[in-house]
Amino acid sequence: MPAERKFREQIVRYGRMVHERGFVAAMDGNLSVRLKHDRILVTPTCVSKGAMRAGDMVVVDHDGHRISGQRQVTSEIGMHLLIYTRRPDVQAIVHAHPPTATGFAAAGIPLTEPLVCEVVMGLGCIPLARYGTPGTSELAQTLEPYVDNYDAILMSNHGVVTYGDTLEHAYMKMETVEHFAQIALVTHLLGRQQPLQEVEIEKLILARSKYFGAKIAASMPIPRMPEKVS
Repeated sequence: MPAERKFREQIVRYGRMVHERGFVAAMDGNLSVRLKHDRILVTPTCVSKGAMRAGDMVVVDHDGHRISGQRQVTSEIGMHLLIYTRRPDVQAIVHAHPPTATGFAAAGIPLTEPLVCEVVMGLGCIPLARYGTPGTSELAQTLEPYVDNYDAILMSNHGVVTYGDTLEHAYMKMETVEHFAQIALVTHLLGRQQPLQEVEIEKLILARSKYFGAKIAASMPIPRMPEKVS
């Protein structure tokens, strides 16, 4: 229980940060943390992420059924369950609608150009999944081709999902996606991009061990540049 209480407080904290930074509006977005025994602690539906309390969270089983909590489970729980199932290394997930990155998603443009070295090292790139109706199994199906190889995914006409080994890291990846989207937008406005070359990308991948440690670097997704989803 002490661990679960800590995670509840973390979700409140990062939910507030997501809201304060304008990554969500009204009651949008959802966050979750993996607990022991195939349990997931997740934000409820119809609650502002900037006004949550620790007691608002809901615990669900591996099928998404509510185990404890007074509120209703987020309708997008299927997306969380898919990621946890496909990625045993993932312990936390953040889904939000950061404006610039979501603008790229609504325009059908993935963030796959290797423009910034830190993004290549940390995320590789951010692919674009096709549109899936929120609250349906269709949403998870659109993400499935990308979950194994990426830690951040743009969702067409919807938003962004990021995940990591802690809630802090999942949240920081969301910040990175939005920051990178803002940089990419500037290059579009300037009418010019100067992507890193393949040899430069290979050097960055090797440098991961220096900055993140060999064990962590080996477990990180390899940068891939998928084609735009039509």
